[in-house]
Amino acid sequence: MQPFTTHTGLVAPLDRVNVDTDQIIPKQFLKTIKRTGLREGLFYDWRKRKDGSPDPDFFLNQPRYQRATILLTRDNFGCGSSREHAPWALLDQGFRCVIAPSYADIFYNNCFQNGILPVVLKTDEVQALFKGVSKEGYTLTVNLDAQTVTTPDGATYRFDIDPFRKDCLYKGLDAIGLSLQHDSAIAAYEKRRSSEAPWLFTDLAAR
Repeated sequence: MQPFTTHTGLVAPLDRVNVDTDQIIPKQFLKTIKRTGLREGLFYDWRKRKDGSPDPDFFLNQPRYQRATILLTRDNFGCGSSREHAPWALLDQGFRCVIAPSYADIFYNNCFQNGILPVVLKTDEVQALFKGVSKEGYTLTVNLDAQTVTTPDGATYRFDIDPFRKDCLYKGLDAIGLSLQHDSAIAAYEKRRSSEAPWLFTDLAAR
């Protein structure tokens, strides 16, 4: 998993509340277990008109947001069913950070497991950022160590984050990465157990 330290990126606005995971990545794109290629399904139903053509009013279809890496949105982002494909799709599109006043719990946790920083700011602070993003080329700098979001004009907003999640994201450690930090202890345990209970390690096919 790619570490998150300090990130400066173009901001894209999604001015909607209660964006659920079925809108982030519709169910027909959940057949794969690969984390790549999912950008094609990101916000699919909103990106397309009824005739299947791109909707020019949706932000992902606008050239000015094609390289956006920070998504700015509203309350309760990521609600609905539990699907890790939602942060996978956002990451595949290039988003490393989401900024909102609140998130659904499972989506919030899944972001940390996939290298995305979900920043929680106050509603009035998010509103101020929405006013700023109306300017083309609007960027923000997100500093995980300092826990701050800084605008081009120097305004700074501070966010809270659980210290354990912060440390894992800063080091680029997901659940597997955390386990591998104890690789030598795991190997030692397996070696000891294989001598204590060799039948547990016998190949069933050889029995």
